[in-house]
Amino acid sequence: MKRNSKTLRTITALSIVAIVFVGFLTNLGIGTISAPGIWDISILCPLGALGTMLASKMMVPRAVVSLVIMVVLIIVFARAFCGWMCPVPLVQKLRGIFTKPEKQTKAEKPAEGEPAKTAAAGIAPLTEDEKAALASGCEKDLKGLAGCASCAKKRGEAVDARHFVLGGALLSTFIFGFPVFCLVCPIGLTFATILLLVNLFAQGDVTWSLIVVPAILIAEVLLFKKWCHKLCPLSAFMSLIAKLNRTFKPTIDNAKCLETAQGKKCGACGRACEEGIDPRHPELSEAAWSECTKCRSCVDACPAHAISMPLIAKKGEPVSLVENEK
Repeated sequence: MKRNSKTLRTITALSIVAIVFVGFLTNLGIGTISAPGIWDISILCPLGALGTMLASKMMVPRAVVSLVIMVVLIIVFARAFCGWMCPVPLVQKLRGIFTKPEKQTKAEKPAEGEPAKTAAAGIAPLTEDEKAALASGCEKDLKGLAGCASCAKKRGEAVDARHFVLGGALLSTFIFGFPVFCLVCPIGLTFATILLLVNLFAQGDVTWSLIVVPAILIAEVLLFKKWCHKLCPLSAFMSLIAKLNRTFKPTIDNAKCLETAQGKKCGACGRACEEGIDPRHPELSEAAWSECTKCRSCVDACPAHAISMPLIAKKGEPVSLVENEK
């Protein structure tokens, strides 16, 4: 049976949107993904919880409880919200309607007989000489590594643009007394658009918001193609907490992996990861493990079915090829 977590993730996100839509339509009061609940019981997203307390400049019990719950969930599931529940990837699919698909240039195509380059590391799978260089700790001596990721700070290990947006969002909330970022948050704008459409067809409610809100959302989708990786403060917040995550990490069975079991070149798991994490060669990843969204793309991509995501890995951390050979 062919595994396809990407389809399952899309169905999961669509199901959540559908549930929220039905909730709006029937006035069930279940809230949205930013503030889910039922009747008088509800929780806030972590940024919403922090924003509530900063705006009011006091400890709010509901916000504190929400924040604690969300922190626990992030420690257990890391950034799984981004991979399985966030509606932004769904909205980003609309970009294909407004833009033409990018064509692969001749220069980008590998020459005949040349191995394909990994998307995560931007290099061809390691040769024996390269593996020997890594084993000796001489990453800079590797030939053919254009911009060795291990020689620079990985996303998630150092402060990046997302953290500045996160700081700005919290600071502006404290100064102005209301969550300024929520006005442009694509998650909130998505559900605001759904609510406006429900009010339009159910009650004939026509306001300027019906034009402004979807316009801002579409503009963000078209102009900020790397929103999740470059600007999203929620992903920045989650990646900070996810440093404590020890569960559901990609773990490689070296007895099945083509590189360790048969000495063959592969790199499929690294190419599949949208976050730039290479499970087989983490030292060549563009991002830290705290950026993992538990999307299972690496699991699906492995031709030998050598990757799994157990609740707790036996060795605590996914092993790299180099660590295994030492």
